[in-house]
Amino acid sequence: MRHDLSIAVVCSSNQNRSMEAHHLLSKKGFRTKSYGTGSKVKLPGPTVDKPNVYDFNTPYEQIAEDLRNKDMSFYTQNGLLNMLDRNKRIKGKPEKFQRCNEEFDLIVTCQERVFDQVLEYMNDREQVSMNLVHVVNVEIRDNHEEATLGSFIIYDLVEKLSNTEDPASDIDTVIDFLEKKRNKRFLHSVAFY
Repeated sequence: MRHDLSIAVVCSSNQNRSMEAHHLLSKKGFRTKSYGTGSKVKLPGPTVDKPNVYDFNTPYEQIAEDLRNKDMSFYTQNGLLNMLDRNKRIKGKPEKFQRCNEEFDLIVTCQERVFDQVLEYMNDREQVSMNLVHVVNVEIRDNHEEATLGSFIIYDLVEKLSNTEDPASDIDTVIDFLEKKRNKRFLHSVAFY
């Protein structure tokens, strides 16, 4: 029996890691949304100290147009324009997690700092429904290759969890299994809406 879990995938800028997982999970039929927790959307620039910075409500197409105008060859070669093309086919713009009012069964973060930010936000806000949400961190380095590999680990987690008898009770068993299978440490906590 497959449970219809509601899933949020969260990284810092809602561009690479969360969108790669959003894309895969949606393709596999899971109800998925994706978000970022950063103060701004940051993408690599021509040098490490000069990132491209945008507000969260800036549409992916507008970001792509800005990068094409700055240096189409450079941003094609480093994969950002392809990534933005994928993103705009999934949704219109990056979204900030701290502005989301939706409730999820599972929130998967892609970086320990983001995991901490999600838990801080969830614990600081007023609890209304007291519905429980599991928050799991799958550490993924922020590059195209690792985002792809990480999305399969997240899919593995969601698929196994959705096929358990009771996802809320079985999450620790699923995480233990995946930690051994993937030789990777997951962080897990709970929060309340």
